[in-house]
Amino acid sequence: MRFVTWLVTNAIALAVAAWLIDGIRFTGPREGTAELEHKWLPLLAVALILGLVTAVVKPVLKLFSFPFIILTLGLFLLVINAAMLMLTGVLAEQLDIGFRVDGFWTAVIGSIVITVVTWLVDSVIGSDD
Repeated sequence: MRFVTWLVTNAIALAVAAWLIDGIRFTGPREGTAELEHKWLPLLAVALILGLVTAVVKPVLKLFSFPFIILTLGLFLLVINAAMLMLTGVLAEQLDIGFRVDGFWTAVIGSIVITVVTWLVDSVIGSDD
């Protein structure tokens, strides 16, 4: 159950980011039920990719960039989160899933939106811990 909650939370956060930010998008129809039918599976796939990238790559980047994180009082974590979102976009394009992130600053804003939405959804749903 915990995995499903985590996956749905990531999917909701990605959907909100794609809805709010022009440079983050899924390919396919743009409105109506056709959009929902076409995008729900890619949304779950991208949420899974983002979760795996965050679980595997992010700790390594945080370890190697620890001096920058300290020097910038934690603001470098925004760069790391943006890099995770951009890497997710690259992997999704390579797997032909139909998800795209158009640049670094778009990824920074998107990572902030995803973090806030994840926090809000987790606070509403409650944690399984």
